[in-house]
This record gives sequence, structure tokens and C-alpha cells, in this order.
Amino acid sequence: MITDVRVPLEHQQPYSTAYEQMLEKVRYEGAYPNRERADEAVRLVLAGLGRQLTGDERVDLAACLPLEAARVLAAQIPGPQPLGGWDFVKDLATRSGASLATTRWDTGSVFAAVTAHAGPGLITRILHQLPAGWALLFGQAELNPTA
Repeated sequence: MITDVRVPLEHQQPYSTAYEQMLEKVRYEGAYPNRERADEAVRLVLAGLGRQLTGDERVDLAACLPLEAARVLAAQIPGPQPLGGWDFVKDLATRSGASLATTRWDTGSVFAAVTAHAGPGLITRILHQLPAGWALLFGQAELNPTA
């Protein structure tokens, strides 16, 4: 369930165990002070990713993620042309009002958790769909095929 930030915490529905575990991984990877900060990062980055992915990769990724995370991803309408990796980070920074460095950190922290849920095969498929620059965001080397 996507929570409404205007609802006091004591009145919000609790998260599923799977989403709590995902938040804990993001909190650990990002060295965030609490789960609320990790939740902000997850929602920002997954919403951004939802605006980039299409097709089977989008559906398969949503199926791998905890329900709360899948809803954030799936609620977005993909843009007509996916952004390169650095442009993705700049777009998220503009939307959130955070610095580029903070946004890049958030992206890496969330994508580490996404990779743990999706597995290397699906991440490879996702990276093949997206323009250059995304592999580094997922903590992988950007390999260019030789001509």
C-alpha cells in the first residue's frame, strides 16, 4: 500500500514483512539514520525507474518486488524515451530537490536492494533495455561491445 504522507504514522497501515526487509537493506546500504529516510529513497528511485522501464522487464521486476515497492514502480507511466543513467539521476534530483550526490547515493542504495530481489538475470535484461550509464547505478561495470 502506498502511504499518504499527510496521514500521521500511527494511523498508517503497517508495511509487509518483505517491504520492511527491503527498507532495512536500503537503510543499511545507504547508511540512513532510519527506515523513514530509506522509504523516501525507495519511493523516489522506484518511481523514477517506473518512468523508464517498459515491457516484460517492467512486469517481471514488479513481480519480484514487495507489493508496496511494486505499486510505486507500476503507478508510473513510462516516458517516450528512456533517460541515460546520469540524466536519470539529474531528473530525480530535480524532482526531489536534493543534490546530485545525495540522489546518486540514494539510487545506488535502492538499486542494491532491487538487485537482491530481482537477481542478476533480470537486472541484465533491464540493463539491455536501458541506455548507457545504467550499469554503474546498479553497481556493475559498463561494458561496451567492441565493434
